[in-house]
Amino acid sequence: MTARQNYQFTSESVSEGHPDKVCDRISDAILDAFLAEEPEARVACETFATTDRVVIGGEVGLSDQERLKDYMGKIDTIARDCIRDIGYEQDRFHWKTVEITNLLHEQSAHIAQGVNASGTKEEGAGDQGIMFGYAVDETPELMPAPICYAHAILRRLAEVRKSGAEPTLGPDAKSQLTVRYEGGKPVGVSSIVLSTQHLDPAMTSADVRAVVEPYIRQELPEGWIDDATEWWVNPTGKFVIGGPDGDAGLTGRKIIVDTYGGAALHGGGAFSGKDPTKVDRSAAYAARYLAKNVVAAGLAHRCTIQLSYAIGVAKPLSIYADTHGTGKVHESRIETAVGQLMDLSPRGIREHLGLNKPIFQRTAAYGHFGRAAEADGGFSWERTDLTEALKAAV
Repeated sequence: MTARQNYQFTSESVSEGHPDKVCDRISDAILDAFLAEEPEARVACETFATTDRVVIGGEVGLSDQERLKDYMGKIDTIARDCIRDIGYEQDRFHWKTVEITNLLHEQSAHIAQGVNASGTKEEGAGDQGIMFGYAVDETPELMPAPICYAHAILRRLAEVRKSGAEPTLGPDAKSQLTVRYEGGKPVGVSSIVLSTQHLDPAMTSADVRAVVEPYIRQELPEGWIDDATEWWVNPTGKFVIGGPDGDAGLTGRKIIVDTYGGAALHGGGAFSGKDPTKVDRSAAYAARYLAKNVVAAGLAHRCTIQLSYAIGVAKPLSIYADTHGTGKVHESRIETAVGQLMDLSPRGIREHLGLNKPIFQRTAAYGHFGRAAEADGGFSWERTDLTEALKAAV
C-alpha cells in the first residue's frame, strides 16, 4: 500500500511550567542527584503537584543504606530548586512556601533480585515491556515536523520569559501545530494554537498574540505561515492562574509530548524519574538511537525500531524494524545488524550511551528526542556515530 502523500497532521507540546512537566522535572532532578552520588543508584520516583502541595513517592536505592537515609534530607531542597528555576512564585504555588511531602522508600528486594547482577547471572531488565524508537528525514533533527516545531516555539518563549525580555509571560504554556504535507513532505502550517499563562490580568488574547507571534514566526520555516493559517492564541481568554494551582500535575503523563507527538508508535511506559536499568527509559533511548542511525545512514527515509524485554532477563526478547516502504534494504537485515552492533542488554545500553550520569533533568521538558548530543553525555542517544558500521553491516 502506498503511503498518503497529501494530508495534515497535528502534534502538541507543553512548557516546563505545565503541571505535569513540573512533576517530571522534580522526579528527574531527584534521579540526577542519586546518580551523582552513585552511578549505579536505583530510582523510580513519582511526583504529584497541586495547589500549595508537592508529594514525592517511589523507590530508591544506594549500596550503603545508611547513606541513603542521610540523602533523603536533600529531597526538599531539590524540589524547591526545580520550582524556583521554572519560575513559580504565585500566591498558591511558590517555591518558598509550597508544602513538600517525601514518601520515597527503599527499592523492593524482589525487584532488586531480578535486576541486580549476581554470580553468573547478568543484570536483568527492570520490568517487562515494549519500547519504540523512530526517525524520519523531514527535519534536520530527523524528527516529525509537528512535534519538532511545537517544542521549538515553547523553548523560545521560555528563553525570553526567563531573560526578562517578555516579563508578562508566565511559566505554564501549551502549543499545538497542524502541519500540511504535500508529496509526503511538510510544507506549511494550517493552524497554530498557543495558550500561555500571562501575569497581567488586563491582557486580552490579542495582547498575548502580539507578544508571542514574532517568536513563533522566528521558529517556523520561512513560508510556512500564510494568509490561510489559523491562529488560536489563548482561545479561552484570560490565563492568569497556571501551573499546579490551576490543574494538578503528575509524573509521566505527557508520554506523547516526550516522544514523537503521536506520529510514531509508543510502548506506553513513561521516562521521567526512572534510572537507566528501567528499560522503559533506556531501551526507548536505544531504539531512537538505532532508528536515527538507520535514517542518517541513508538506509531508509523513515524507520521504527521495537525492542521487547522481560523483567530480570538481560537480552531483548525481540528486535523489530519497519522502514514503512522507504527502505533501501530489507528490514530483516537491519534487525540483524542492530543486534550485532549494539549490546541491547540494560547494562550494554547504559554503557554504550553512557547513561549512568546525572544527565536527565534536562530531558524533562521540550522532548527527549530531537535534541543535540551534548559534550557531557546528555542526549547521547541523538548521536549518529553508528552510520558507517550500519552501512557496512547491511
